Amino acid sequence: MIRLNVEQPGALALVEDLGRPGLAHLGVPASGALDRGAHALANRLVGNPDGAAALELLIGGFRARFEGETWFAVTGAWGSVVVDGRAVAPYTAARVRDGSVLEIGVAERGIRYVLAVRGGLDVPRVLGSRSRDTLAGLGPDPVVAGQMLAIGAEPETSVPLIDQDVAFPPPQGTVTLALLPGPRADWFTDAAGATLFEAAWRLSEQADRIGARLLGPALERRRAGELASEPTVPGSIQVSGDGRPTILLADRPVTGGYPVIAIVAPQSLDAVAQLRPGQAVRFRHV
Repeated sequence: MIRLNVEQPGALALVEDLGRPGLAHLGVPASGALDRGAHALANRLVGNPDGAAALELLIGGFRARFEGETWFAVTGAWGSVVVDGRAVAPYTAARVRDGSVLEIGVAERGIRYVLAVRGGLDVPRVLGSRSRDTLAGLGPDPVVAGQMLAIGAEPETSVPLIDQDVAFPPPQGTVTLALLPGPRADWFTDAAGATLFEAAWRLSEQADRIGARLLGPALERRRAGELASEPTVPGSIQVSGDGRPTILLADRPVTGGYPVIAIVAPQSLDAVAQLRPGQAVRFRHV
């Protein structure tokens, strides 16, 4: 059996796959990998199915020892990846021998690494998924130092020579996100709608897998009063009573009572997963 002995988990290490969709009627969000593109790419690089369970590592500072020979790949955030003192290029598959030590440094660009190991992480499924849902507390607990993670059976597919997708590290400067109209855009003034696209926003320190709060001007409502709770989707931009927007993410509640002015388009959600506190954000119409 191949295993990964975690010696240092870093700021936060979570097991994630592509989530548990279809359970919103039970109050369970889909959860799953926050940067789904990076998750799928890491798995493809080692010959896994896109949805195999992998580690989502916040910021970095991770160290683990391999028990057995295998392949791994690191995608998502960009930073130092070292095996037995030797630098390994991110976004590539690398072979390790029994006893090799992997170290992933503090991210220089982006904020969430994805570490995939050939065979995927073999942890128990909860409601059909191996993902950790930080809001509902479902799935495996955050990884701790000294924890041994089992690796699944060797997949039938081989490790590809090259991946068809060209991967780039997360941008360091302003990130532009595509927006779809929100179901409650009519609750806001025309000026608020214009401000959403014209203002220079920044990610606050209040950002996690549930949602990312933005710093910037207040968005003025046209309509006062409370909104009955209604369904949310990933990327919903809820505006709280103080006029501040928050982008809801994978572990969000399945319903919410704040009006949604707009929705971050699916193709931009991976970029939100890699935003760092203080990083500039702008919006554009789809």
